Amino acid sequence: MNRTYRKLLFISASASLFLMGCGATSLVSTPIENIDTVPLKVSELTEAEEKNWGHADLIMDTIPGMSVDKAYAEIIKNKKGKTVVVAVLDSGMDLEHEDLKDVLWTNKDEIPNNGKDDDGNGYVDDIHGYNFLGDAYNEQLEYVRMLRLNIGDASDRAKARLLLDEEYPQALQNKQQYEQIFQVVKNADAAVKEELGKDSYTKEELLSIEPKTAQMEQSVAVLTQMFTYGESIPMVIDELTEGINYFTDQVNYNLNKDFNGRTPVGDDPYDIADVPYGNGNPKNLVKTESHGTHVAGIIAASRNNGKGANGVANNVEIMSIRAVPNGDEYDKDIALGIRYAVDNGAAIINCSFGKSFSPESEWVYDAIKYAASRDVLIVHAAGNDGEDLDDPENPNYPNDHRFGSTEFVDNVITVGALTSSYGSEMVATFSNYGKQNVDVFAPGDKIYSTMPNNEYEFQGGTSMAAPAVSGVAALIRSHYPDLSAPQIKNIIMQSGLSSKSSVIVAGDETKATTFDKISKSGKMVNAYNALILADNITKGKMTLDSNTK
Repeated sequence: MNRTYRKLLFISASASLFLMGCGATSLVSTPIENIDTVPLKVSELTEAEEKNWGHADLIMDTIPGMSVDKAYAEIIKNKKGKTVVVAVLDSGMDLEHEDLKDVLWTNKDEIPNNGKDDDGNGYVDDIHGYNFLGDAYNEQLEYVRMLRLNIGDASDRAKARLLLDEEYPQALQNKQQYEQIFQVVKNADAAVKEELGKDSYTKEELLSIEPKTAQMEQSVAVLTQMFTYGESIPMVIDELTEGINYFTDQVNYNLNKDFNGRTPVGDDPYDIADVPYGNGNPKNLVKTESHGTHVAGIIAASRNNGKGANGVANNVEIMSIRAVPNGDEYDKDIALGIRYAVDNGAAIINCSFGKSFSPESEWVYDAIKYAASRDVLIVHAAGNDGEDLDDPENPNYPNDHRFGSTEFVDNVITVGALTSSYGSEMVATFSNYGKQNVDVFAPGDKIYSTMPNNEYEFQGGTSMAAPAVSGVAALIRSHYPDLSAPQIKNIIMQSGLSSKSSVIVAGDETKATTFDKISKSGKMVNAYNALILADNITKGKMTLDSNTK
């Protein structure tokens, strides 16, 4: 699972836009120079723009979105298309969410809650998907499990030992520091509230205080500094609480060598023949298990229903497959989850997770090949470590190349993340990149989407960029169902917006490069162009560029 904490995501992209004029039958490329001179958006995004920026249009809005709204207004209009099943292989999902309940996949051959496998697919009561985690949620990272169980090859275990010796003390120190800062801020906040006689206050009101004691002077100084991290002190306190929870989970579960999170499941997670296990209810166990809900909303939250968010795709059924815990996913669960999705009709599988160690990676590679044989597209998040995935020192699982120079399948598209800031800081600081091993970039920073209990929040990560691309793929497959998974992948890559501008990767100004050098296509995804290209391919008016295959 992509867990890097508080690493922001910035990507730069400009565009060789493909535009379709009135009566045009082929794509017309706007010169790159015209795109790279689009004025930078210097004003703050409005609240509406913040919540929908991933759907905006670069030319009209000077925001590097995917032109989703333009695609609906000018191309899709009232066309329904064919319903597409998209599997969300992730954490549990809020199946009753107001913006998701109407777009859930339903297994019509299964009778709910009767304890039987009515359709004979090997999974009991799988009405909206399947839960491979049972009652488990917190988990170790894979390399910690390898040390606990003494599995994997000796060189990987040696790396794991060095990593744990470094990361556990750091997590413990971070936890303690966050707790100390939290207490200082809480005490200062209480003192200022008493001084002002108010339950809330602005930065201006804080600065208006004339401290009469050293303690009050310190409180004002502390809170003044905190206002640089958030718009309000309650917001900062929420951020600190999130940090405490994150590092507490690392210390107690993710990096705790003595913890075994698999016990509630009851299977041997390193024996792929040890089945069945889990249950037919992929709902999230607790409110904080929100990742799958957020991802699902990006793909398919009911559009224009007056509620919180609009998904990219409007004719989708979401299949929920609970396989990603609060820690690293098991290869067994991912492999079986992919096969479950394929066997039960998913055309696209969104995979917003990843890890650096994978002792049973062949199980997952075989499942990916199985998906390829059944013409199923897999969309995978590039990861949040700010690393070059072309460097063999930065392994990322799963992948479509087995760390070789060629891809062993043609149905996987790997996605990096963009921010809303067009220009040099468009590449998210946390986003991985790679000229060979990342295919495209898409909106992934501060994305507004569904959360458990009918709530909505902004979240960022390549985990958010991947479902944006899954949504575009679903639009293509809905309106052009005869196109294959490899064709859809290459349409998305070829039709994106390219740029020759300089961008910063990993948030490091010394790593400035040009946007075309950080992904295979050199482009950011554009739904409008993708639909035009799909139409032309279908009608035989254009062919796919072999360089993107």
